[in-house]
Amino acid sequence: WVLASSFLLFLVKTVVFHDFCYVLSSALFYYCFLRKRMIKDASNYLFEATKHRFFFKSVKIIIPKTWKKNGNYSRLKTESYNKADVIIADPFLKYGDDPYTLQYGGCKEKGRYIHFTPNFLLNDGLVNIYGERGRVLVHEWAHLRWGVFDEYNTDAPFYVSINSEKASVEATRCSAGVIGKPVFQSCSGSKCEERDCKYDGQLYEAGCKFVVDKNQNHTSSIMYMQSLPSVVAFCDKNTHNGEAPNMQNKMCNYKSTWEVIMESEDFINSSVVNGSAPPFETTFSLLQTQDRAVSLVLDVSGSMASYNRIEHLYKAAEVFLLQIIEVGSWVGIVTFQSSASIQSRLQQITSDAVRQNLVKNLPTIASGGTNICAGVRTGLQVNVTYGSEIVLLTDGEDSGMAACLNEVKQSGAIIHTIALGKAAAKELEEFSTITGGLQLYAVDEVLPSKLIEAFSAITSGSGDISQQSIQLESKQIDIKSYEWINSTVTIDETVGNDTFFVIAWSATKPFFFLRDPKGKEYGSSDFTLDNLNSNAARLGINGTAEVGDWHYYIKNEGTTTQNISITVTSRAASSVVPPVNVAAYMKKANIAPNPVVVYAEVSQGFLPVLGATVIATVEKDGVAPVSLQLLDNGAGADTVKNDGVYSRYFTSLKSGGRYSLKVSAQGRNTTVRLGLRPNRALYVPGYIENGKVQMNVPRPEIADEDIQAKLGSFSRTSTASLVLDNIPTVGFPPCKVTDLDALIENETVVLSWTAPGDDMDVGKAVQYIIKSSDNLLVLKDEFDNATSVNSSDLTPQEAGSKETFKFKPENLRIENGTIIYIAVRAVDNENLTSDMSNIAKATWYIPPKASEPSDGGGSGGGGSCVVFCFALFCFLNKESKGK
Repeated sequence: WVLASSFLLFLVKTVVFHDFCYVLSSALFYYCFLRKRMIKDASNYLFEATKHRFFFKSVKIIIPKTWKKNGNYSRLKTESYNKADVIIADPFLKYGDDPYTLQYGGCKEKGRYIHFTPNFLLNDGLVNIYGERGRVLVHEWAHLRWGVFDEYNTDAPFYVSINSEKASVEATRCSAGVIGKPVFQSCSGSKCEERDCKYDGQLYEAGCKFVVDKNQNHTSSIMYMQSLPSVVAFCDKNTHNGEAPNMQNKMCNYKSTWEVIMESEDFINSSVVNGSAPPFETTFSLLQTQDRAVSLVLDVSGSMASYNRIEHLYKAAEVFLLQIIEVGSWVGIVTFQSSASIQSRLQQITSDAVRQNLVKNLPTIASGGTNICAGVRTGLQVNVTYGSEIVLLTDGEDSGMAACLNEVKQSGAIIHTIALGKAAAKELEEFSTITGGLQLYAVDEVLPSKLIEAFSAITSGSGDISQQSIQLESKQIDIKSYEWINSTVTIDETVGNDTFFVIAWSATKPFFFLRDPKGKEYGSSDFTLDNLNSNAARLGINGTAEVGDWHYYIKNEGTTTQNISITVTSRAASSVVPPVNVAAYMKKANIAPNPVVVYAEVSQGFLPVLGATVIATVEKDGVAPVSLQLLDNGAGADTVKNDGVYSRYFTSLKSGGRYSLKVSAQGRNTTVRLGLRPNRALYVPGYIENGKVQMNVPRPEIADEDIQAKLGSFSRTSTASLVLDNIPTVGFPPCKVTDLDALIENETVVLSWTAPGDDMDVGKAVQYIIKSSDNLLVLKDEFDNATSVNSSDLTPQEAGSKETFKFKPENLRIENGTIIYIAVRAVDNENLTSDMSNIAKATWYIPPKASEPSDGGGSGGGGSCVVFCFALFCFLNKESKGK
C-alpha cells in the first residue's frame, strides 16, 4: 500500500514511497523476501533513475493466515490483499512467469497492481531473461505509479524509418541508439540455430528478434530494456524515439516516459536529495492476516421506517449473514438512533446455527434521531482489535459526524459505508475514504434487491477468493397480473458450493419453481419463507450445484402488476481452481472533456476472460437508470484490446450526488474464452557479447488447450458506487481515435479505425477532419496546418463501428521509401472536436536484395516489392500474448 509521506515530504523535500505492500501466498516467498535484496536494489536503482528524487522507505509484507504464528508478525490494520501494490501468486498456468502491471486507464493514470510469480522471485535462471529483479520492479513501478507504458512492442518489433533520406528497417526501441542485431532462431527439440533475418514484405519475417549488444554506452531506457547494464535512466525528450510503434507513444501522445513522470504530483511535490544514495535504508514490516471480524452498525432511526427501509435492511443483512460472510469470520451487530446499542457481540461463524442466531438480532423497528458517531464508537468497542471491519449503513444526516473522524483514523479499522436513499449524509463517505473501505449506495426501491447488491459487495479482502461469495444473478422484473416470466442463470464449473436462490416480491406471493440442468424441479414449497419478512423466500442447494443452465419460472398471481426480484449467490467449487470473477470500478471525473469511465475486469485467476457480454447499469434516486454495453476492443475508453478489462464512457450523468453501478457479465461457451495477459515484461531473446550472439532459452509456448479448458458459460454480477461533485456545464466531444491504421494499396492510402461517438464513444459524430504530412512532427505539433484530406463524402457511423476510407495523396509521388503520416479528428453536432488520433504511418518500401547490416535493424536475404501496411502508433494485442 503506497502513499507519499507528507511528513518526509515536509522535512526532506522529497517523495518517499512507504507502506509499500506485498502480498505473499507461500512460505517460499518469506525466505525470498527475508533477503530483501530485490527491494533494496530497486530503491537504489529508482533513486538513480529519478535523478535522486524517489526511493522506497518502508515495505509491508502481508503473510497468509495459514502460516504458523510468529511473534515478529504484526496484525493488519487497514492493509489488505485488495489494496496491495504487488501481488505474488502462481499464474494459474504451468507457464507464464512474465511480470506485468495491470493498467485500466490511460497515460498518467495509476495502475491496479503488479504481479510477480514465485518462480520469478526464486529462479535465478530468469535474471538473464528479465534482468535483475530490482530493475524489473522499478520498470513495473513506473507503470503502476506514474501511468507510463512499454517502449517495446512484441507485436510490431520492427518498423520502417528514414534516416538521412535513406529508408531502413529499425527495431522498436528507446532510445533509437541502442545497438543490436536482428536474429532468427529456429529450434528442433533442445537444439537451436541462429541466422540472419530475412525480409517478408517490407519488414523482417515473423519470429525475427532484435538482439542487443550487452556492452554499450546508452543509458536509456528503463521502459525498454532495464536488463541492459548501461541502462540507468528513463527516456527523456532528448533521447526519446517518437517514431517507435509502442504503447508509450500511442498512449502518451509521443511524450517520453521522463516527461510524463515530471508531470506527476510526485515530481511536482519533490526536489532533488543531496547524496549518491537514498537517505534512508528501506525498512520491512511483516503483517499476518487474521480471522475476519465485522460489526454491522445499522441505522434504526425514525427515517428508516419510510420506504420499507427497515424491512429492506433486515432482508439485505440477513442475506449477508446467511450467504455472504465467510466461514470462520467473527460478526457483531450494533444499532443506533440517538444512541447506540449492542445487539450481538462478536460470534464466530462456525455453523448455520450461528448464522441463524445472528439473524435473530437484526432490527425490525425504527424510531428516534440519528447519531452516527455513537454507532461507530460502539462498533469499534465490539471489534476491539486492529484489522477489523465495520459496515456502516444509514439513510440520514448527522451534523456531528466530524466528531469521531479522528478516532476512526486512529482505530486501525476499515469502515465500509452504505448510503441508503438520497438523504444519506453527504459526509458519510469520509469514513470509508480515511480507512480504505468500500463506498456503496443503494437507491430506494419497492424491493430490497439494491441493498442486497450493496451488502454482497462486502466480501473478504484476504485474497482467498475460494471462500468469497460470488453473485451470479441480481434481477428485478415487473410482471403483469397472472403473467409468467422465465429466465436462466448459469452455474459454471468454477462455482457451485453454497448456492442460494432468493426470490422477493412487492405484493402478493407469486407461484414459482426452479429447474436444474438435469431436469430436477424445486417448487415453492422447497423454498423457505422468512418469518419476519413474508415477501421473500430462499432456497439453498445441498452440496455442489449442478453445472449448466438453471431455469426459473415465476407467475404473478396477484390482481395487479408487481415487482419481483431474484438473487443468486454461490462460492467456488474448488479451492485450487479459481472461479470466474467480475470486479466493477468507476473512475471519477465528469469534467469535460473527461467523463466518468466505467470498468469491469472479468478474469479467472490472473487470466483475462475474453468474449463476454458485459452490461453496466448506473442509477441514482429520482433518475432513470442508464445501461451501456462495456467493450474490450481497444477503442474509446478501452485502453488495451483483449485484456479482460471492459470499458465505456458514461456521459449521461448530468447531476452531482451518489450513483450506484451494477455490472452483469454473461459468457456463452461458443464465444467466451480465456486469454493471456498483454503488456508483459519483455522476454529478452538474448544478447551479443564480445561480438557473439548468446541466445536465451526460447519463451515457453502455451498451448491453446492449457487456457481454454472448461471455461464454458457463466453468469456474474458486481456492484460499485461513485459520488460526483462535478456537474458538466458543456457537452462532451467525440472520444479520441486510438486505433487508426493505414496502408498503401495501388498508390492509394487506405485508412481504417473504430468510429467514435457524438459524446465520447456514444452516438455518432457529424464529420471527420483528416490530415496528412510527410513529417511526423508537423502533424503532431501543427495538425491544423497539415495537408487536408478531402473526406466530404465520408459520413460517420455509430460509435464502435469499423470505418474505412481511401484517398490518393495530392502532390506526392509514391515511390520506394515513401512514408505518409495521417491523423484524424472527429467533430460532433455542437462543433466540439476530439483530440487528435494516434498518428498512422503508411509506408511503401522495397527492401534491399543484398544484406546490409545495421546497428538498428540489419537486413537479411532479398525481398520483392510487397504491399504492406503499418500503423506507427497503433498497437494491436494478439491473442497469443501472455501474462
